[in-house]
Amino acid sequence: MLMECFIFGVLMTGVTCDVTEVLAKAGSQAVLPCKSGTSSPVAIVWSKVNTGTVWRKQKSGLQYWGSRWSRKGVSRVQCPHSQFERGDYSLQMISLREEDGGLYSCKVEVGDEVTENLVLLRIIKVSISPSVPIWGSNVAVTCNVTPWRDGASVQWLLNNSPFVPQSGISSIRAGSVVKKKATAGVTGDWTCVVGYQGKEGRASATLSVRGIIQPSRDNTKVYAVVGSAVTLPCVFSSGLSPSGSVWEKQKTGSLFKHVPSLSASSSSAQLPWDKSASLNEVGFGDAGEYRCAGTIEDQKITRNMQLVVAKIVSEKKKDSMTLTCQLTDTSEITEYEWLQVIYDLNGTESVGPVLKGKTLIISKVSEEKWGEWTCRFYGKEGILGNITYHAHQMSGLSGHKSSGVSHNTATVVGLSFFLLVLLLVLAQMYKNHRRRKRIFQFPALETIVHTVSNEQEERKRNQVKK
Repeated sequence: MLMECFIFGVLMTGVTCDVTEVLAKAGSQAVLPCKSGTSSPVAIVWSKVNTGTVWRKQKSGLQYWGSRWSRKGVSRVQCPHSQFERGDYSLQMISLREEDGGLYSCKVEVGDEVTENLVLLRIIKVSISPSVPIWGSNVAVTCNVTPWRDGASVQWLLNNSPFVPQSGISSIRAGSVVKKKATAGVTGDWTCVVGYQGKEGRASATLSVRGIIQPSRDNTKVYAVVGSAVTLPCVFSSGLSPSGSVWEKQKTGSLFKHVPSLSASSSSAQLPWDKSASLNEVGFGDAGEYRCAGTIEDQKITRNMQLVVAKIVSEKKKDSMTLTCQLTDTSEITEYEWLQVIYDLNGTESVGPVLKGKTLIISKVSEEKWGEWTCRFYGKEGILGNITYHAHQMSGLSGHKSSGVSHNTATVVGLSFFLLVLLLVLAQMYKNHRRRKRIFQFPALETIVHTVSNEQEERKRNQVKK
């Protein structure tokens, strides 16, 4: 750099030379400094060495932009006139490109005196190749500085945390390259920090991987309730059409095997990149590890997930019932809580107090408090799921006992009433029997009674005829 400055000084008489370095990232903006002791310049010329004029202001006041810096009336550089009175002729540049890096010259001409400042602009750029890799393929993250600065240090940050690679990193003359397998562990924002002589510049790029985006990581847990339907997600990046997609389940002590009970999810019927599957009715034995697999560009992509099944186990005792919230995997569970929903005779719903714990002991359940008991289970990030137990299934407690007593009482009352009626009938029969027996002891009296009865019937018939 000193040699370049010396050459410019020799070629131009009365030229003073100074060099300033500026670090900026590609796509951003930068200010190339140029200050002079005079505030009334006759002419200003900004140029890039070996490239040509960037911007100039002539003695007449006319301005000119180089063809590389202005397209369709939109310029990427400007030199604000408002700063001229302060002797500041700095050049503002926007939308920096990698090829913008290099040595720039600022010449301020006043009379026969020419003041020149040299500014070395270095552009930092982070590039990813391929730009959007397929899951499991090789990917390279490169940090380039144009022009490269010998002796510069390079540090990497991944998602704002220092990245210390165990392997797969190399240095080249133009920068630093990180080579890794495209997995979830390398996705996010890669930042290259370049430093030298107390100066520092940085640039970033985002690495995203095409493949299975939902679930985003292996061993994701999906929670379901016994008897319900569940969907196991397997969604590829939009636009991908995986071939040979299959669902498998790991058997105990064996490898993954095909699962015939899984069917394509109805929500994914029109989306070729959605290979989610569903179970219409989950059983407790369906819990376990499942794997979705598909092939993209000859690269097999898989995702493992864990189906966790929940149910409520009830245990009836003489005066109480115990409800236990049972899950096939409790490694993510941090808290359980119970909530009762009560319905009165009018169907009005009310919510009881929240009770903590995996197990709930209910001492009394009457017909007036029939409702639902819901067990909610939580993880570090909030609620993971819930399962409901209907209270009418608990009628084996005090409510069932009361109905048995009522049934016995009704039986006793019915039998007593039947016996009473039977006694009355028997008493009437006995009285009739006694009366007939007394009449048969007096035949003459019986004849008189029959004669009187016949005469009464004859008079009634005659009255009717008249």
